[in-house]
Amino acid sequence: MSHPVSHAGQLPPAYPGRAAWGTATRLRAWQQHALDDYLSRSPRDYLAVATPGAGKTTFALRVAAELLERRVIDRVTVVAPTEHLKHQWADAASRAGMPIDPTYTGKRGRTSTDYVGVALTYAGVATNPLAYRVRTERSKTLVILDEVHHAGDALAWGEGVREAFEPASRRLALTGTPFRSDANPIPFVTYAPGDDGVRRSAADFTYGYAEALADQVVRPVLFMAYSGELRWRTRAGDEIAARLGEPSTRDLTAQALRTALAPDGAWIPAVLEAADKRLSEVRRHVPDAGGLVIATDQDSARAYAKLLGAVSGERPTVVLSDEKAASKRIAAFAESDARWMVAVRMVSEGVDVPRLAVGVYATTTATPLYFAQAVGRFVRARRRGEMASIFLPSVGNLLGFAAELEGERDHVLGRLVRDDDDIFAAEEDLLAQANAEQDTPDGDEQMSFEALGSEATFDRVLYDGGEFGFEGGAVVGSEEEMDFLGIPGLLEPDQVRDLLRTRQAERLAEQRRRGRSGRKAAEPEVSAHERLATLRRELNGLVAAWHHRTGHPHGATHAALRRECGGPAAAQASAEQLGQRIRTIRAWAARPSR
Repeated sequence: MSHPVSHAGQLPPAYPGRAAWGTATRLRAWQQHALDDYLSRSPRDYLAVATPGAGKTTFALRVAAELLERRVIDRVTVVAPTEHLKHQWADAASRAGMPIDPTYTGKRGRTSTDYVGVALTYAGVATNPLAYRVRTERSKTLVILDEVHHAGDALAWGEGVREAFEPASRRLALTGTPFRSDANPIPFVTYAPGDDGVRRSAADFTYGYAEALADQVVRPVLFMAYSGELRWRTRAGDEIAARLGEPSTRDLTAQALRTALAPDGAWIPAVLEAADKRLSEVRRHVPDAGGLVIATDQDSARAYAKLLGAVSGERPTVVLSDEKAASKRIAAFAESDARWMVAVRMVSEGVDVPRLAVGVYATTTATPLYFAQAVGRFVRARRRGEMASIFLPSVGNLLGFAAELEGERDHVLGRLVRDDDDIFAAEEDLLAQANAEQDTPDGDEQMSFEALGSEATFDRVLYDGGEFGFEGGAVVGSEEEMDFLGIPGLLEPDQVRDLLRTRQAERLAEQRRRGRSGRKAAEPEVSAHERLATLRRELNGLVAAWHHRTGHPHGATHAALRRECGGPAAAQASAEQLGQRIRTIRAWAARPSR
């Protein structure tokens, strides 16, 4: 039987024309290297890990075309996390000359002979794995498992995938985030013990964000972090006031975040207005640039859309996952030049809207996987100089995820204490795991509270492993904030870094001049112990950020600061000594990454 696929050496011109800037009519370098590796080894199972936006779909379809051309396989089955992605795969395959049926279900048994394969969802496979197993057994089948980490989202999904596709001739697993928040193994993924005895997923080919950024396949990301003063009333009737991002318990941190994201407060309207200003600046250079707000729930999404409409003067597109028209709305937004889209989870993974350039992370979902996939919606490059800007709350775990963006992670089964010299390593791992596994469910009685009010403050910018901002933050709407919101929309990565340093240095110099001239506003008196506590919190926060950037244990960083600056441990250090250490570690963070 002859299949309508492209010649082995070249995909149809219409297909790469849809790809990001720089791909032209050939595969990107990483795609070609991965393809060569795959064809030379011809493995039954292959795991390709590539950062979101790098072009996993193009690579997988090229593999399918080669295998069909060589008659290694007769059929292709694609499994994706969502209905929208299933249709997106079918559209991409059609442009590549491989018609795939996205409407197929196990109940139908067979599909039209016009199709060379089918596209399914993990949930669909789990409902009737035996039917899909029979289909797999009938033909030599390549199964493409898109975002394969979802095969363990529910026990039934993983079992269904294993049952349905165990007979497959070939299985190609793809993911941009090869880690999960649990220790459940993913079907058809190899796990190998490392030197420390811990079993980790073993990818056959890895293409990380740092490599993609160097190849200009993805955009650099500016993370705009906002703090602020918050007030809420607990279920017990206690009123609590706190600053977003200050060290606290997990429950209080979650309540503070939900207070900030409450639509009737002042925090989220201020951040949405700042994001719209940033989008206006980007659109001066990239006229079709779009923005996306990721909301926690449907009520919040509608409220945010109303706020954005008042700020921007244009009604945003609202995408709710349970609406039948959701996929069509995303596709229409992708092809338009509209400013904003507001969505609940629907576009957190895999959805292709290359013109997205500004994002607002306004959700309480705070797992590493979800954050990485959300950021992945903004990093696809179309031409040189484009960058992404993502606004997020100044919450410790989110700032940590942002700082770790360039790191590569594997899925870990079990964990051991890493460093004999870091007695807190095991406790930190357990705490991080607990935080990663919990999202802040609305129905949790322990989290019941009433938001009373919120105010936003511009905190800092995270870029290329460094932090840029001002001590104490900046007032929303101030010139200091606009120094960062007004960064041009088209700049090379080195130009962005230099501009951030220059603007921060200029503002710090201006603050010092105002202080010397006596024009500095009078500050309320602060007791010595309050001043010392504030400095210690700031130092510990900077040490934590340095750990996320470099992997150095906290204790080792504190020891290095003591050696460089002198003085006792932080608990016994004077305000002057703490200030010197803060200035020193900020200087470290401002250095170019190597």
